[in-house]
Amino acid sequence: MSPNVASDRFDRPLKDLRVSVTDRCNFRCVYCMPKEVFNKNYTFLPKAELLSFEEIERVVRAGADLGVTKIRLTGGEPLIRRDLEVLISQIRAVPGITDLSMTTNASLLTRNRARSLRDAGLQRLNVSLDAMDDDTFKAVNDVDVTVQTVLDGIDHAAQANFESVKINMVVKKGLNDHSILPMARFFHGTGHILRFIEFMDVGNSNAWDLSHVTTSQEIADLINANLPIRPAKANYRGEVAKRWEYCDGGGEIGIISSVSDPFCGDCSRARLSATGSIYTCLFASSGYDMRPALRSGDVNAVREALNRLWSIRGDRYSETRTQVSIIRPKVEMSFIGG
Repeated sequence: MSPNVASDRFDRPLKDLRVSVTDRCNFRCVYCMPKEVFNKNYTFLPKAELLSFEEIERVVRAGADLGVTKIRLTGGEPLIRRDLEVLISQIRAVPGITDLSMTTNASLLTRNRARSLRDAGLQRLNVSLDAMDDDTFKAVNDVDVTVQTVLDGIDHAAQANFESVKINMVVKKGLNDHSILPMARFFHGTGHILRFIEFMDVGNSNAWDLSHVTTSQEIADLINANLPIRPAKANYRGEVAKRWEYCDGGGEIGIISSVSDPFCGDCSRARLSATGSIYTCLFASSGYDMRPALRSGDVNAVREALNRLWSIRGDRYSETRTQVSIIRPKVEMSFIGG
């Protein structure tokens, strides 16, 4: 391994940096930002506390020097952040960054916005959609946004010629697991990759319980019984989703099984919060504040801090969740993205 490539205590390289640009979202999804917590009394970050685009770019450059090639913009809902195209252009100009994507609920993705994001250099989109019927989808997003609103955003993304548009469905038993097959049938043959995500114990607000988890095997078995699928080879080591392809040539799906079949051993992802803290695990209790290094204006100082943090990383929460208390405080997903 090159001496410039960061490596943690389990020899996992740093390849993927998730960048949260805001903690705000226009949805109140019950598995992420339930209204019981994120209501009118909840205090979101003041704009002055958010990292500037220049500071984000500095972290990206430091990451690229250490081996990062993939950047994903997250939130909250990233489209709430003004002038996001400026940041996208800045990141695309960083040597070594070959993959720039964004996770969004697509409700704000107009035709013009999709085109401007693509023109700025955004390559791929991951769109969150958790059901095909309005009753279920509104029960999940809790703000009365319709399925068609998101489908329109997906169409706008397709028209803007993104390299790929993936659809992410978080499956919670008893809430939307009846939507697995309707989702599979709808996106079968469309060219969009549908990915099912096991309901995870992220944060402290979503009332997670193991009984609410529909496992990856249950999802695969259900789809296979109706739309036959077979395992497909991973695109690269450490790919989060296990790939399956339809036997009739109708494309592929992915299943992310953080609970039933953890993939910590190949995890190469770090997360940058909107306020400048680095989290080395989605289930972390705390992050490392990069702002002192960022405010120095010295990319070398940021790189050294990031390399030092990654070198002592030993996270493997999903592999050990049954050995530790699952009620320990964890950072909210809306603060550091998925």
